[in-house]
Amino acid sequence: MEEVRVFPLSCAVQNYAWGKVGLDSEVAKLVVGGDTSAVIEADKHYAELWMGAHPKGDALIKDNRIAQRTLGQWIADYPACLGSKVKDTFQGQLPFLFKVLSVNTALSIQAHPNRELAGRLHAQFPEHYPDNNHKPEMAVALTHFEGLCGFRPVEEIIGFLKSGLDCYNPSEDCIQVCRESVPEFHALVGSETAGELVSSRGEADRTSLALKKCFTRMMNCEKKVFVDQLNMLVKRVTEEAAAGKDTSDSNSELLLRLHSQYPGDIGCFSIYFLNRIVLEPGDAMFLGANEPHAYLNGDCIECMACSDNTVRAGLTPKFIDVNTLCEMLNYSPAPASAKIFPSIQDPSDPFVYLYDPPVPDFTVMRIQVPASVRQYTVAPVDCAGILLVIEGEATGTSAAALSDITLSRGTVLFISANESVSLHITSPSGMTMYRACSLL
Repeated sequence: MEEVRVFPLSCAVQNYAWGKVGLDSEVAKLVVGGDTSAVIEADKHYAELWMGAHPKGDALIKDNRIAQRTLGQWIADYPACLGSKVKDTFQGQLPFLFKVLSVNTALSIQAHPNRELAGRLHAQFPEHYPDNNHKPEMAVALTHFEGLCGFRPVEEIIGFLKSGLDCYNPSEDCIQVCRESVPEFHALVGSETAGELVSSRGEADRTSLALKKCFTRMMNCEKKVFVDQLNMLVKRVTEEAAAGKDTSDSNSELLLRLHSQYPGDIGCFSIYFLNRIVLEPGDAMFLGANEPHAYLNGDCIECMACSDNTVRAGLTPKFIDVNTLCEMLNYSPAPASAKIFPSIQDPSDPFVYLYDPPVPDFTVMRIQVPASVRQYTVAPVDCAGILLVIEGEATGTSAAALSDITLSRGTVLFISANESVSLHITSPSGMTMYRACSLL
């Protein structure tokens, strides 16, 4: 029935082992909010909520007037719902997958290929790289959220690489460097390679090459060597902490946490190369092609291009491809603050904040309607979108829905191109919603 162009979805849940358990998971809370009959098991992992038409988790349509069972089937039958630009650009496919992630233990050290590399990897190793698309991603925090993203400024990496032998000048700067130094990390990178990084400072191209050499050297280290060094580092920081020493400069808390989750994994040392990013609700980071990253803990909205291409090299039991990862990465050092992706207030709607990355596949909107507003219209755009309610309740009306829609925490709506939804807000504290679409 084509007339119904705005409808609720029942979305797939992924129970990966790294996800939060039971109702500690934001995914689980949203699932039960959107469907009060849903049963949440106290000891089950609720890692991801998939909102879209991905073949591994195609959303079910919750409207018995529609003959098609899934969103993917409906879009295939009515591709005009995507909007003409999206339909033509993305061959009649919804170009993004919208998600909620609830992360309890770290996800792998990884990066995603650009389209050119994705095509080559898919042709050579289709069992590991199942499609030829790129996979840019954006994460927007729902709770306090931690991740790793991009290479640290060179001075920070050098600070970790310095050994006690480097400290011959008892200046204050030297004392700081010595306190940060991680000799076990230095042992994996090697003095000669570390020296090349030190001498490259001030020359961007040389720095990138030296950083690549350092990272590649560490990632290809013989297993017995890095396991021994990791065990020595864990023992040292544990003893120092027990003795009351401040070990925060060497990232000891994060090191011990990752080691407890992935003992003996080379990825534990990646924290000395990569920025530790802390996001508060509403903060975002964009993960473009070849950007090294890992999610560590917390709950977030994620939007990504529809692809399953991930190159991994640590903190994972899955297939790892160290050589491809080391070859493909963006070795441009930058501070953690540079990895926070800004939102921009929509000039046409003061309640909408746009996260608009430099890719055509998706844009994310945060819609924050204050308590003082009781009537609000989700504006039409010339592309299909998916709307998720995080907080608040409302009754929605739309000419394209043919009947009222009840919205509450966990409700997911598909909104066809050029359709609007008028909300009568009933909750006393306003509403928070996220919307994904492709604004070409």
